[in-house]
Amino acid sequence: MQTVDIIFKYFPELTEPQRDQFRALEALYQEWNAKINVISRKDIGNLYEHHVLHSLGIAKFVRFRPGTRILDVGTGGGFPGLPLAILYPEVRFRLIDSIGKKVRVAAAIAESAGLGNVETAHMNVLEEHGKYDFIVSRAVMATPELVRLVRKNVAREQRNALPNGLICLKGGELGNELRPFRHCCEVVPLEGYFSEEFFETKKVVYIQL
Repeated sequence: MQTVDIIFKYFPELTEPQRDQFRALEALYQEWNAKINVISRKDIGNLYEHHVLHSLGIAKFVRFRPGTRILDVGTGGGFPGLPLAILYPEVRFRLIDSIGKKVRVAAAIAESAGLGNVETAHMNVLEEHGKYDFIVSRAVMATPELVRLVRKNVAREQRNALPNGLICLKGGELGNELRPFRHCCEVVPLEGYFSEEFFETKKVVYIQL
């Protein structure tokens, strides 16, 4: 069973309030997962490695500037949005999911952890019309379908060194799925950032939109 120390190992610059927020996630997810299954019961013991640190792989790929606006599509119980929101308190996050009970868990955990930079909504991405610098997701659907759905939500003005677009956490073989985007796509293996075996097949996928 992994402890929160795996987060501190890779993000040693965290402030004490941020460390407290990351520490709080374990009890909060244990409590909520007993009521509403947002993480596999077999996997809840790996919360910090498989879910929190995995979400933070995006932060190893890009550093968001203050004021950046991020939409987390298909957030489930709050991944990758909530760990990123702890890491970037000056960035605004909107977490949406089409399954209401999962969004309720994400909202409750955000409130309990004191994340004032997070808002949540029970909705399908088709209904979301706001503009954001980046769309993030974790293995929600095939990339071409996701791109089709979120292209409308990408803002034109640029705030970050990385041009606006979609940032996904993916696993496995992605060649066919990403072929339509080969001219505007970057794939970065997470094993380059994290040494644990879990990350050997995990990747960050960035598509400029």
